[in-house]
Amino acid sequence: MEERIVEIDGIPVATGYHSPAVRAEGLPLLVALHGGTYTSAYFDVPGGPLGSFTEIAGRAGFPLLTIDRPGYGASGHLPEEENDFARQAEILDAVIERRAGELRAGGVGTGGVVLVAHSIGGMIAVEIAARRPGWGLRGLAVTGMGARIPAGGASEQLGAIPVTGMIDLPVPERDAVMFGPPGTFTEEARKTAHGSYAPTPMIELKRAPVWARERLAGLAARVEVPVQNVLAEHDALWDTSPDALAAFAAAFTGGPGATAEIAPGVGHSIDHHVLGAALHFKQLAFAYSAAVAGSSAGN
Repeated sequence: MEERIVEIDGIPVATGYHSPAVRAEGLPLLVALHGGTYTSAYFDVPGGPLGSFTEIAGRAGFPLLTIDRPGYGASGHLPEEENDFARQAEILDAVIERRAGELRAGGVGTGGVVLVAHSIGGMIAVEIAARRPGWGLRGLAVTGMGARIPAGGASEQLGAIPVTGMIDLPVPERDAVMFGPPGTFTEEARKTAHGSYAPTPMIELKRAPVWARERLAGLAARVEVPVQNVLAEHDALWDTSPDALAAFAAAFTGGPGATAEIAPGVGHSIDHHVLGAALHFKQLAFAYSAAVAGSSAGN
């Protein structure tokens, strides 16, 4: 992995470029955005024998850029009063523009850019897409976020914790939210995932439960690229009902539209489950289709 710090408005943002195992012309650059309580190492956790998202994407020829969002890993912190998802999107928009441009100059990511994002990272991906960036965005593959948060559920309970600043949630409590029932994940994957857990800006946990209600509809109407959304069958944070899935897809009226579906046999952090690889293949197929469609349209 090639590590690079990109500084935007005085905030250092850590990026990692993962070169693919094989070179294929015309594939998009995948940019992965992690969720809350994780670093970008989220995408390096193998849920089963086929490997992690990073490994599967690399074997398929996709270049991958991972980013530690502000407040995580080797990246700098935003002041709490400034740390909302729109501001993170503004910063990451600039980070992606710079790194995608550098990589494209070397012949990497000539098929554009597809954002692959989980949970809060998915919310920020929608925020970025609504900005209509000029660096060749082709699509969004988002997981672990949707149209509705159940009232009184785990997300609202996390957001109600009476602290400010950074919070390091206990591992057992994280596991209970992030993983599905026994049998949907391996003990090895669970332990490996602990290495991607990180202290979290508490303000993110407060903003996440209200984001869909306050911002999704307005942002979705401005998104001009296709969106693939997948929620876990055993998601502890989101409403996974057919009505909620339909509401998410219906919000994206400004472009090719969105799909919303359930991944069976997994919990909130889909990637870290035995069936996580099934999601990864679906995401890569979407990314390839979005890149080809974007190129054919002359975007």
